[in-house]
Formats: sequence, structure tokens, C-alpha cells
Amino acid sequence: MTSPDDVAFAELLAASHERVVGTRILPEGLAGAEAARWLYGEAPFGLLAHDTSADPAFVYANATAQKCFEYSWEEFAGMPSRLSAEADNRDKRQEFMDGVLRQGYVSGYRGVRIAKSGRRFWIEDTTVWNLLDRDGGLRGQAALIRGWADV
Repeated sequence: MTSPDDVAFAELLAASHERVVGTRILPEGLAGAEAARWLYGEAPFGLLAHDTSADPAFVYANATAQKCFEYSWEEFAGMPSRLSAEADNRDKRQEFMDGVLRQGYVSGYRGVRIAKSGRRFWIEDTTVWNLLDRDGGLRGQAALIRGWADV
């Protein structure tokens, strides 16, 4: 997993979102270490990313996502992303993620997720996109969660 202050990864998240989705996630004029700190600690949305392994694992979770899912940075590190959904919903989640892989991104997603405590909650108005580097190489997938509410 990256670190919360990993400038290169923050730039990958922001630049990829802008290229793939077409909108900025950073406030105007924010860049470098300042942008990494803002995305991690101040962004008003949850932000998660997983890698491209056979069983994709989380490589990033900002503070908002950590509060929502009730996992610390260390607990998120390397956790298979499929575990963010209940066992009964994992096939449906995987179908959705495969669709994102084909389409590039999906906006307006809503789905049930599960926190560490077992609390079930909706993620709402979520954008999921393919995390692409400058050369178009797939580095994983990321999710920007604008809303959440307990089931």
C-alpha cells in the first residue's frame, strides 16, 4: 500500500480521474504534497483504490473512507477489496467492477457495503474508474464516494 502522503500516487489518482472521467477532484491550484495531504485528510468524499492483482487488494484509503468502513490505514493495506461488500453481494460487485474495466468509468453508482463492525451501509453517488497512468497502463481501479448512509 502507498502511504497517505505519497505525492506520486495522489497525482495518479487526480490525473487519472481527470483523464478518464473528465472532471477534477482537487481544488484549483492544489498540487504536490499539499494535494496529497488534502486528498487523504481533508477531502469531503471517500476515496479508495485497489491494485490489479488477481484478487485486487486496497492500496489507498483516505481518512473519510477509513471512518466510513471503520478500518485503519494499516488494516486497509493489502485487504482484498471484495471484502468491502457482504459475501452475498460480492458476485454483483465483481460484475460491476468488470463493467467498469470495460467502460472506463461509471458515475452515480449506489451499493451496499459492510464496515469492520458488520454495520451495513449504502455508498451513494459513487464514481468508479480505471486508474490509468500517463501511458494508459492500468494501475487498478478507484472509487470516489460522495455519500453514505446506514442501511
